[in-house]
Amino acid sequence: MILYIRNMACESCLLLVREELEKLGIRPVRIDLGEVELKGLISDEKKQNFAKAIQKGGLELVNSAEEVLIDKIKGSIAEYVLNKGSIKQNLSDYLAEQLGMDYKQMASYFSGLTSTTIEQYGISLKIEKAKELLTIEDKNLKEVAALLDYKQVAH
Repeated sequence: MILYIRNMACESCLLLVREELEKLGIRPVRIDLGEVELKGLISDEKKQNFAKAIQKGGLELVNSAEEVLIDKIKGSIAEYVLNKGSIKQNLSDYLAEQLGMDYKQMASYFSGLTSTTIEQYGISLKIEKAKELLTIEDKNLKEVAALLDYKQVAH
């Protein structure tokens, strides 16, 4: 069973999801940004308890097919932003490859449902990651620029 989770954007989100699943006695097979793979099914009661628990951390279980697709796009954008140094493709090619969709169609669908563009969403994730690196991980501006693949510290 795969659960899709909205608003997972960083390592602390992964930890929160793992902790809440373990509190319910559920061992995940895999946890990625926006997605948790479980072995077998879980009861509706456990699913509801899990949804309530992660909601306190700003996360939300996703139910509809449209929400799942948007969250897959967001998850792939987050992976791209977090691993930019090791990914040699531009964002549009990366998303098309990861999701098996035409980028123009994906971008139109994404902006129609989220009222923001893929590029704007990616920039906002980079900003949040920069804040996290500066405040939580105590990195300096030069380190943050290098980690997020900015050419100059001023960006």
